[in-house]
Amino acid sequence: MAVAISVKVLLFARLRELAAARSLEVAVPPGATVRDVWDSAVTRHERLRGADAGVRVALNEEYSSWDDAVHAGDSVAFIPPVAGGSGRPGVHVLLTADPLDPSAAEALVRTDADGGVCTFTGVVRNHAEGRAVERLEYEAYPEMAEPQMRRVGEEALRRTGATAVALWHRTGRLEIGEASVVVSASAPHRAEAFEACRYAIDTLKAEVPIWKKEHGDGGAVWVDETTRTHSAPPPGVS
Repeated sequence: MAVAISVKVLLFARLRELAAARSLEVAVPPGATVRDVWDSAVTRHERLRGADAGVRVALNEEYSSWDDAVHAGDSVAFIPPVAGGSGRPGVHVLLTADPLDPSAAEALVRTDADGGVCTFTGVVRNHAEGRAVERLEYEAYPEMAEPQMRRVGEEALRRTGATAVALWHRTGRLEIGEASVVVSASAPHRAEAFEACRYAIDTLKAEVPIWKKEHGDGGAVWVDETTRTHSAPPPGVS
């Protein structure tokens, strides 16, 4: 009989709450796939059953397929729909629990050769979809989020011809009025700066593994920014 292999599972946002664990080890047979790893996790934590709708997967910190094979010692991350160093010069990435300063991001990207600097700042508001909001909580998968943010920035420059771009995002607890995300882009002309900024923020919100939890009326819910759907917490979790 073949000896089972051990695979590390990483869970985030609503999946982490459902399992009451951020990581766990599961045993699967040789030749198992990412889907088999999920099924094994569901066997351990029944609350995960049916929670894979819209979930993306990453194998060893790279986006992957549910059908990809896993090997002993691999790490598999299950990533719910998201709420946001090295590499190409001109791309500045920051994922931090500290307050964000939009003016500092602008100063980082601006050069004397640029005629336009466009900055988007997302701030915590006191309502969402007719529901009062008291505060937000952001959770990230840093090992993937930072490289993904860098790739978004690189693509923004490639697509638009902008000079530089900064993508900064907060994690942890944020109060009303605090900046949750800052994207700043510089370019010789305003059109390229606007385009780079818009592409970067839209793609960051859609693809980077950062999740938002709204605290307010009726408790706390994880929010899928791509569809504005709310994922209710399991019984006993607020």
